[in-house]
Amino acid sequence: MSTPTNWNDLKKDVTHRMDSAVDVLKKEFAGLRTGRAAASLLEPVVVEAYGQTMPITQCGTIGVPEPRMLTVQVWDKGLVKAVEKSIRDAGLGLNPQTDGQVVRVPIPALNEERRKELQKVAGKYAEQARIAVRNVRRDGLDILKKMEKAGHVSEDETKKHEKDIQSITDDTIKKIDEALSHKEKEIIQV
Repeated sequence: MSTPTNWNDLKKDVTHRMDSAVDVLKKEFAGLRTGRAAASLLEPVVVEAYGQTMPITQCGTIGVPEPRMLTVQVWDKGLVKAVEKSIRDAGLGLNPQTDGQVVRVPIPALNEERRKELQKVAGKYAEQARIAVRNVRRDGLDILKKMEKAGHVSEDETKKHEKDIQSITDDTIKKIDEALSHKEKEIIQV
């Protein structure tokens, strides 16, 4: 990506990159198993099929028939065992069972120790997102200084835009904190 030479481009770039950090965090949170079934739980699973690895979503349809059960309707009968093995070996702590071309995946209840562990992991993900946002802020401020040196913005505009970048950063950090709070409540309530 080229370096922005005006404030509007810089603001768009900074906002987009910070929003991306929040999106990544939400995807990571979706992968945290809270004891409640969610189709996104199986999305990272890859299956050995047809001599290559492919996402489980390309082998079957993931469904959530009840709050503590996932199902994978496998399209090709020959892949049922491979899908079951992939889910078992994915490190998610799940024990799938085959029923014809449907793989049933019961979601076990969380114990207190596992809840605390998940809260720590969620906190770690949130801190990584905060670090990414602060790095974007630093990059934005560096570009702003370069723009000032190049004569694209005045010193007064630079001061104003520094505050704008800080405001965008604060709003994004607030979104991260809200997402973390929501995830922690979800972990505790299950």
